[in-house]
Amino acid sequence: MQPSHLTMKTMRFSLLAAALFASAAAFAADEKNPAPPAVSAEAKAAYPLTVCVVSGDKLEANAMGGPVDYLYQQPGKPDRLVRFCCKDCIKDFNKEPAKFLKQIDEAAAAKAKAAPKS
Repeated sequence: MQPSHLTMKTMRFSLLAAALFASAAAFAADEKNPAPPAVSAEAKAAYPLTVCVVSGDKLEANAMGGPVDYLYQQPGKPDRLVRFCCKDCIKDFNKEPAKFLKQIDEAAAAKAKAAPKS
């Protein structure tokens, strides 16, 4: 065998191994971060805030792409819809979720109190 043949064979094996590793890593990432469940129109309509709980910016289409719906999940508790003005606010929310969830709960209580009684 010529040295160049061994080099090519080694290079092909290395490329194949790298491709397999990248595929496995991508698959593992998908298992860890599955696609979020869809948020119903009813849940969006019932959301008590018209502004981002983190930034205070309006929940509307903007230069950052518009409202981002996020389902906050805690073991043993129902998922909670939290709406943000952009994806960047999710990081800040996750630093202190209890603080922001409290604001959402207070807004929901105020909205319920202000709703006309039938």
